[in-house]
Amino acid sequence: MRKSIPAHRTPCDELLGDVKIEGRGGKMNRRTAVWYLATVFLTMTSLGWAQQSGKIYRVGYLNNTDSMRPLESAFRKRLQELGYTEGQNLIIEWRLTKGDRSRVPSLVADLINLKVDSIVSGGVGLTRALREATATIPIVMMNADDDPVRTGLVASLARPGGNVTGFTNIGSELAGKRLELLKETVPKSTRVAILFMKDTAADGHVRETETVAPALGIRLQLLALKDGTGIEGAFKNAVTQRANGLIVVHVGGVVNYLPQIVSLAAKAKLPAIYSDSQGVISGGLMSYSDDAPDRARRVAEYVDRILKGTQPADLPVQRPIKFELIINLNAAKQIGLTVPPNFLARADKVIK
Repeated sequence: MRKSIPAHRTPCDELLGDVKIEGRGGKMNRRTAVWYLATVFLTMTSLGWAQQSGKIYRVGYLNNTDSMRPLESAFRKRLQELGYTEGQNLIIEWRLTKGDRSRVPSLVADLINLKVDSIVSGGVGLTRALREATATIPIVMMNADDDPVRTGLVASLARPGGNVTGFTNIGSELAGKRLELLKETVPKSTRVAILFMKDTAADGHVRETETVAPALGIRLQLLALKDGTGIEGAFKNAVTQRANGLIVVHVGGVVNYLPQIVSLAAKAKLPAIYSDSQGVISGGLMSYSDDAPDRARRVAEYVDRILKGTQPADLPVQRPIKFELIINLNAAKQIGLTVPPNFLARADKVIK
């Protein structure tokens, strides 16, 4: 006869019994232990399901980058933890625009023709192109950089409707905060340039920054790029106009030109803040953004749920839960900048 479980005890309690679990800081309380056991159970359930289903799932991945980066690595690793093994029960169809927006229609058509089970999209523009091409294939936004409701991608965050769901990095909402952080780092700054790709979600960053600038006593200089060929000219313009600060917006493939941007900013001795941590990883001064790898892992979990039958319309669009201020002291030294100690103490990560 199956043993009954008292009403005040959970199945996890029965498994734990009276065991006392020792943690690094001493004994782990029962609630923490139950949470840990439940997490392990859910992960093992996903693992067993993926191994036993027998189907090979095909997932599309469309982004503006030119190569595999930490975001893609985090996404792939989380899928592995959930029981998917590429070449056995999963095929990921990687499609990267490499910053060339003219390639988007052909890459979208390619993924649609492959009849993938789900598609991960890397931004508002790419998501819009996918949604216009299919109303049936589930689309998971990796990093919607502007409000997906305002831009018409979903009906609401709680009930997205249709075949689109995913995650927003609220990049444009943080734009004003980045200008404030730059002003704190360089208190004497009065003219700040914004480097961005025009006709992209970067427009939201510009609008928000323009709202905050007057109160900080800052005049803005817009450096709108059509593609990577205009970067050097944009920096010459910034120097000519005597900009003493720079904001780099990671939208529309800007990430593909980071080595050049970082190098030119150092040469011009321009303190720069980036809207994605990849800017600091590439040698830039500082960044303020959500935790992108964490977002990528959560995207993988949404893909997992969709492959198991959950409809995108039933998965709410999620906003970030972790944010990071990262400062690169090597970059500061290179341009002769002393970061105020009280500001440095607020950083989540410091690169030395």
